[in-house]
Amino acid sequence: MSVIRPQFNLSDLDDRARRIFKDIVDTYLDTGSPVGSRTIALSDGNRLSPATIRNTMADLVRFGLLEAPHVSAGRIPSQLGLRLFVDGLLETGNLSSGEQKSLEARLAAEGKAPKAIMEQASAMLAGLAGGAGLVLTPAREAEAQSAQIKHVEFVSLDHHQALAVIVYEDGQVENRLMNRPMGLPSHALEQAGHFLSNHLKGRRLNEARDEIMAQISEGRARLDKAAAKVIELGMADWSVKDKADPQRSLIIRGQAHLLDNLEVQSDLEKIRLLFEELEHKEDLIALLDRTEHADGVKIFIGAENPLFSLSDSSVVIAPYRNAEKNIIGAVGVIGPTRLNYARIIPLVDYTAQLVGHMLGQTTIK
Repeated sequence: MSVIRPQFNLSDLDDRARRIFKDIVDTYLDTGSPVGSRTIALSDGNRLSPATIRNTMADLVRFGLLEAPHVSAGRIPSQLGLRLFVDGLLETGNLSSGEQKSLEARLAAEGKAPKAIMEQASAMLAGLAGGAGLVLTPAREAEAQSAQIKHVEFVSLDHHQALAVIVYEDGQVENRLMNRPMGLPSHALEQAGHFLSNHLKGRRLNEARDEIMAQISEGRARLDKAAAKVIELGMADWSVKDKADPQRSLIIRGQAHLLDNLEVQSDLEKIRLLFEELEHKEDLIALLDRTEHADGVKIFIGAENPLFSLSDSSVVIAPYRNAEKNIIGAVGVIGPTRLNYARIIPLVDYTAQLVGHMLGQTTIK
């Protein structure tokens, strides 16, 4: 018997194995920790002994549905196991009428400006789902002009990379990943943030970029070499990215929620990789565009999408349509594979309907 079956269906499991498998995945998604046989034995309504559960868990490991993160740890679902769970065992319902009205009110509060609606949709999804919110705008809504800037600061991720946090006057918050020079002292990031905040406040980034670079190159900026290097690298990198895709605009909000998650924070390397993957704007747009071939919500788990294979992340996406029923964009959530799929799937689905309705006055089903 092979260790992992190349093809496997839930119908290959008997009722007891399916029930234990579902309990394990439910518990893992709820706690984020490996699940042991004793935990399942003590769960409500379970009358099986730990020994019986251990034997079944061993079978599930051989089938490739569970794996052990450490030698002495419990078990967690593999990507194959998560996929089979989402496709065959996940129980999702509709949002309550109260939740629907709350979402509608939050989006309606932004007025009728398409950009404000989509910004709020991304931030709203991020806050409610505990991940990063994604909104791909319609091509006709993409604009090269940035909002006026209120504040800039830099957050160190590791010795190689930093996160630039740009706060705009209209309340938008943008996170941009950038390379960090080797041996850079922490005070240089703070100094660079203060300098940019003072010189960009009330201005647009594309308007002030040349002036700031001229001050640095001519030695007129009151900066030490390390802080000046941070700004030079950031400006050069942002200039390339801002010109990368003039036709579509991708709104990403809520990366900070990924850092706030204690389970995720324990694996900073995966978060660093995810931030890096989110910088691949063209690839992300291509991923979201693939929802045109999906009926409703589409879910990518881990390596199913090469873009997020390194960070072991999941993406839940749904398209939104105009009044003519044509797909014009997409909304979604990205986070660790331990997403609350039962909660996020209907949330993303209804938000997509809301955005489509508010942009094109379509009917919400």
